[in-house]
Amino acid sequence: MSKENNILEEYYDIVVVGAGHAGCEAALAAARLGCETILFTVSMNSVALMPCNPNIGGSSKGHLVREIDALGGEMGKNIDKTYIQSKMLNKSKGPAVHSLRAQADKDRYSLTMRYTLQNTDHLTLRQAEVTELMVEDGVIRGVKTYSGAVYHAKAVVLCTGTYLKARCLYGDVVNYTGPNGLQAANYLSQSLKDNGIKLQRFKTGTPARIDKRSVDFSVMEEQFGDERIVPFSFTNREEDIRRDQISCWLTYTNEETHQIIRDNLDRSPLYSGMIEGTGPRYCPSIEDKVVRFADKNRHQLFIEPEGEFTNEMYIGGMSSSLPEDVQYAMYRTVKGLEHVKIVRNAYAIEYDCILPNQLKLSLEFKKIRGLFSGGQFNGSSGYEEAAGQGLVAGINAAMFCQGREALILDRSDAYIGVLIDDLVTKENHEPYRMMTSRAEYRLLLRQDNADMRLTEIGYRIGLIDKVRYESFLEKKSQIEKEVERVKSINIGANAKTQEVLMKNGSTPLKSSATLAELIKRPELNYQCLAELDPDRKPLDDLVTEQVNINLKYEGYITRQTRQVEQFKKMENKRIPDDIVYEDIHNLRSEAIQKLNAIRPYSIGQASRISGVSPSDISVLLIYIEQYR
Repeated sequence: MSKENNILEEYYDIVVVGAGHAGCEAALAAARLGCETILFTVSMNSVALMPCNPNIGGSSKGHLVREIDALGGEMGKNIDKTYIQSKMLNKSKGPAVHSLRAQADKDRYSLTMRYTLQNTDHLTLRQAEVTELMVEDGVIRGVKTYSGAVYHAKAVVLCTGTYLKARCLYGDVVNYTGPNGLQAANYLSQSLKDNGIKLQRFKTGTPARIDKRSVDFSVMEEQFGDERIVPFSFTNREEDIRRDQISCWLTYTNEETHQIIRDNLDRSPLYSGMIEGTGPRYCPSIEDKVVRFADKNRHQLFIEPEGEFTNEMYIGGMSSSLPEDVQYAMYRTVKGLEHVKIVRNAYAIEYDCILPNQLKLSLEFKKIRGLFSGGQFNGSSGYEEAAGQGLVAGINAAMFCQGREALILDRSDAYIGVLIDDLVTKENHEPYRMMTSRAEYRLLLRQDNADMRLTEIGYRIGLIDKVRYESFLEKKSQIEKEVERVKSINIGANAKTQEVLMKNGSTPLKSSATLAELIKRPELNYQCLAELDPDRKPLDDLVTEQVNINLKYEGYITRQTRQVEQFKKMENKRIPDDIVYEDIHNLRSEAIQKLNAIRPYSIGQASRISGVSPSDISVLLIYIEQYR
């Protein structure tokens, strides 16, 4: 307490603003690295809130969650404790695109994360609205709250999500609140602008929540979870988290649904001009779907439970901002929803976020030292994208406080690296969503090997303890030894071999081959050839999975590893921080403008900037050699 003016005044190493998925990871990382951390939320009910879909993971997002876990984050552990259905997506395709997805009990997910936060050393959770940044000479000094309280800090992490100057809309109804009717944060935007931070306006949306008792599930297709449960966290095994699962349900819109939507487009704030923000391309509202995909006579809808102890059901695939009466009319045209009762209306939400090219790859602002940013505030969408950024921002805030080198994950390290590089390097005019197609090295960046790629980094930083690290080293050693052993085993073209091969739908051997060569056949794998390998010792399923993938895709993996080596050469060519692009002759004016805006970390990053051509990169390479 300040004695002079009776204003509360406290001192911390790190302040984290916002307790959504990004803020939770940022605060936990900072505190676990020994920094005294305070995490602010506008409401305790918004901690780790899932304001939209009730699930974690999914295509490409499952990769992010497993990477977060491998680095020492919390999201994977939390969903393992609170899932109500688990499913591996894309199993008919190759392992590079397998993605784990789990339905969550929303309330339990939030409460479990809050419990973890409130029982973590060096971490304080506080309900208050942060209204002002304290910046002196380009360095962050702390924040002020609505009450006038001052919180001094060495570093600040902004994870404001969709709360900044938020407003929720459906039809002509406008509520100036954050998601789920929670309080918006209305004052911080002006302080950001006053400190030279450029903001933009984005929007997202969510479908209605309906009463389970008013749904006719008998005419819908039941969607079950997987028989085999795969944990998100590498610290868990199936037996640790197995529990009874709850079904989801599949139904479809129809032409009657679409006609009601078309007849009322003028009443949608999306089309009336009421909404100013740009929405996500890859998660469109039902209005957008009907307009953009006019040739489709139906769209999938997933009816998903919001938890074990609630009758609220989420209508996945039907977000909307149409008026209340239209929502009832269109939902009731859907098979199984003829008598549906709405618990919460669908709505769109607009909010302030930053232009992410103001950030370094460490997620620190270029113009304000010690100020970091993560999550939807950076122009992304999705819980998993937010959590990945929050983890990196929290780690780097701690590194800043401790005088250690920042963690920068590049595109060949992790999906998190691809996500951050895309945000800060490329021009993003809509909420960014992670997809497997964005990762050029996705054969190496699989979800199954996230621990092999990132546990070492997590241990070096200090978020992975010694016991877990030693367990990882043992697993890694077992994989390497088993791969070499299998490569050394020769299989003769004898009667037993031919019998095993034919039983598994494979052609007979004409001459001897190694067991590794047989595993590479598309119809065979490590497990089904056990009869030909009598000296095989029992190994954990996670080890044998890696052995099988490493052998089966060895040629492709080797080729992509060579590509990564070339990529690393460009990434390791660092550009001096004080370079003056205007001094470089033969560099085009557009390139100068774009390079000044992004201030790339390396030649590799510079080559990915829109408007910087290969000839500009050649000029830049020559100049840097002379500069040195």
